[in-house]
Formats: sequence, C-alpha cells, structure tokens
Amino acid sequence: MPRQLQSNLAEARKRYQALTAREREVMGLVVSGKLIKQIASDLGTSEVTVKIHRGHVMRKMQADSLAELVRVAAKLELSPGKE
Repeated sequence: MPRQLQSNLAEARKRYQALTAREREVMGLVVSGKLIKQIASDLGTSEVTVKIHRGHVMRKMQADSLAELVRVAAKLELSPGKE
C-alpha cells in the first residue's frame, strides 16, 4: 500500500477513535442509509439528539457530505449499522 494511502487510513482511524461510543453508533446507522427518524427510534432518543450526534460525527470525521462519510466508513471497513 502506498505511503500516502497508509497515512490517510491512519488519520481516518485516529479520527474514528476520537468519536464517543454513541457517535460511532450513530455514524454506523447513518452510513447504512437509515433516516434520522429511524435512528432515533432504534436508539430510543429524539431526532434532535440524533442530528446533534450526526453533526459531531461529521465535524470530527472531517466529512463535508454524507457521501464522503460513507467513503471514509468504507475505507475503515466498518460494518453497516455497527460500531
């Protein structure tokens, strides 16, 4: 694997490790394609809370869009809907 790719992957792992357990859970559900309403129901929380967690995930993962977050999750080989 080229050095730049290894560096990018290491940086993505570092950012992912900075997420709280709940943020990781929300990230997994978001990248699996679930809607905010579905995630809130699954987690037994409000939609506003899920939106706040999603915002934290986007900021901490340095993702400008959902598509970019999905690409990062794929690079990290995260299972959909899992931590």
